[in-house]
Amino acid sequence: MRFASRAPVRVDEENPYWISFSDLMSALLVIFILAAIALIIELTQRSQDIDAGIKELKKAQQVRQNILNEIKEELAKQNIEVIIADNETVIRIPEKTLTFDSGKDSIPGEMIGPVKKIGAALHAAIMKNDRFAYLDTVFIEGHTDSHKITAGKYRQKGNWGLSADRAITVWKLWSEALELEPNLNTLLNHSNQKLFSVSGYAATRRVQLEELTAEQLAKNRRIDIRFTVKKPSIEDLEKIKPSARTSVQ
Repeated sequence: MRFASRAPVRVDEENPYWISFSDLMSALLVIFILAAIALIIELTQRSQDIDAGIKELKKAQQVRQNILNEIKEELAKQNIEVIIADNETVIRIPEKTLTFDSGKDSIPGEMIGPVKKIGAALHAAIMKNDRFAYLDTVFIEGHTDSHKITAGKYRQKGNWGLSADRAITVWKLWSEALELEPNLNTLLNHSNQKLFSVSGYAATRRVQLEELTAEQLAKNRRIDIRFTVKKPSIEDLEKIKPSARTSVQ
């Protein structure tokens, strides 16, 4: 008896979908690789953006530090004392250089000359190499002692009004009495807004907490010059957020 030999069945014939499944997996692998490459490129760009932002902020802080140091050094040559304070963000004018009579906003006559020289040194330092472009605002801050005003023109406005007017007095001297080019009043920051501003803090930021003597009171009737630098905007931070989320995941 003869048996007919049965031809071997090919695996591909028994699994007609095997080739298409294999191709599908290959395609998915390619897509995955491309997506991974795209993600790596995006994260690299985000990282570079963050590094650039940090570098720019550090540069602005260094520029501010240079400005303050140069102002202090220049004035020291003229025997005018100022103090660098608040983590190297403020030029403080001590009472021996400028103080105000109690309840008054006018600069004592003998102190007008030194205050003018402070304004000139400030102008020279921020104009050097266009350093002002790294600044956001220069605040002229007025301060008072804690004694309550009960008479005179500041009876109603109190120490808040007095401190603000002291800052305004200094600002007017610098912007109107000094022949500087360009005038401080014309300088703009990175947002095309006025670079200089004034503010008053009354007795809320005293440097001398104990006020038992006339000398202690005089220390608080002062002017500070605060320099703030340009920082990342909300839009810049929003750009960074997606990469930060991805890194966490």
